[in-house]
Amino acid sequence: MEQPDRPVTTTPPSVPEIQQALERGEHDAVLRATDDRLASHPGDDAAHELRARALLALGRVEEAEQHAEDAVRLDPEEIRYRELLAQVLAAGGAHREAAEEFNRLARNDPRQSGWTLAEAEERLGAAQPGMGAEAARRAVRLEPRNGQAQLTLSQALARIGDGPGAFRAAGAALRLLGGRPDAREALADARWLTNEDGAAFRQYRALARELDGEGRERVTRKAKTLYGQHAGRLGRLLAAIGPLWELAFRSGWLRV
Repeated sequence: MEQPDRPVTTTPPSVPEIQQALERGEHDAVLRATDDRLASHPGDDAAHELRARALLALGRVEEAEQHAEDAVRLDPEEIRYRELLAQVLAAGGAHREAAEEFNRLARNDPRQSGWTLAEAEERLGAAQPGMGAEAARRAVRLEPRNGQAQLTLSQALARIGDGPGAFRAAGAALRLLGGRPDAREALADARWLTNEDGAAFRQYRALARELDGEGRERVTRKAKTLYGQHAGRLGRLLAAIGPLWELAFRSGWLRV
């Protein structure tokens, strides 16, 4: 007598196997594996974490946030999960919430300057420049030779109108970051705030020749605003004719 076929059972993938797939960049495979893992181990916090990381890499930020929150809920003491949640919030544009998560992480381990710097950057994204300056100062105190921390401090101080402070921090950032364009832009912003308008205008023009896309548009807008503060009626008329003004600006025909 034939025995009835027994159902084939499969062992769900282990967390290390899923981790290896994630490290190889096999994000769709990670989603399939975590589906299987969570079906058999619904409270597996590590599976939620790995699924969130794969979803984030695929740009599915809302789903990634859900699984990052699940990982935190299941193990609130795991620092890695809270850092992941902060990164997902930042990627989704929830800058204020991301800043609060990074702040919580930094309070628990004040020696980690990276979390403090991340908080400062998210404060700027959340239009909280005062709090951003405070966090950036903490990051600079922890790591004075961190060029990114000096740059973020300069950007925050510029937004609250502290021209001299922004100038000092931008100068430090420029030295530490090897003349990176965003540091040069921060220095130009600081020069504008400290009434070095001609130098700021020349720096914006140099950057406009070098950058493209959104970066070029941003420095060109700043230059046009600065030019408009000094131009007479004919100059303002020229500034109103966008393509002509940009040609004159990039060609070096205009002065402030």
